[in-house]
Amino acid sequence: MTTQYNRILIKLSGEALMGDFQHGIDPAVIARIAEELKEIVALNVEVGLVIGGGNIFRGAGLAEAGMERTSADHMGMLATIMNALAMQDALEQKEVPARVMSAISMPEVCEDFIRRRASRHLEKSRVAIFAAGTGNPFFTTDSAASLRAIEISADIMIKATKVDGIYTADPVKDSSARRYELLNYDDAIVQNLKVMDATAMVMCKEHSMPIRVVNIFESGALKSVILGTHTHGTLVSHEPSKLAEQ
Repeated sequence: MTTQYNRILIKLSGEALMGDFQHGIDPAVIARIAEELKEIVALNVEVGLVIGGGNIFRGAGLAEAGMERTSADHMGMLATIMNALAMQDALEQKEVPARVMSAISMPEVCEDFIRRRASRHLEKSRVAIFAAGTGNPFFTTDSAASLRAIEISADIMIKATKVDGIYTADPVKDSSARRYELLNYDDAIVQNLKVMDATAMVMCKEHSMPIRVVNIFESGALKSVILGTHTHGTLVSHEPSKLAEQ
């Protein structure tokens, strides 16, 4: 099969791993995502992955509750390592080689992130799972995903979330909200559409890193993006914004 991209970076929210649980990891959900990643790797596409930690700890949320922000963010980074190890296990159970690379040194558990080594893993068809964010407090996993996508020279960053794209307003609260088919970086920033934090969006804009937002719960969505057959979602780029036809 002909694919649109050779190397991708997928940003997966930690909450997506919960399934119907209130917190933690739903084994059925992580197994399904691992199966989809296996299909993508089988297409000879190189896959980098960043997973959030919101299903275990959210640093910003803990800080809002009164915890010192730096400590809270470090706890959030450790949560992403737990999710990364779980995803590595799920992939290896499906005979897909995977490596966890952390921005915080933890050699007994995973590798340190080194850009050239990460590229080498990708070239050898190993899924590279980037954990611990950027290794610094006050930066989100969205920023980490943007940074890693740029560092590994990915063709696109795919943000796999709970909705099928970016809307003019929250579609849950506003029934008149319309989905963007194409969205310009500047429009996303100025209108504060909550695609990702401003730092991450500016980084993608400055390095012309396209972003595709898809629904992770839509079976086969990731593969269809790779094949260029995906008809939903939103593409964020330098192109003018365009609303999807209804």
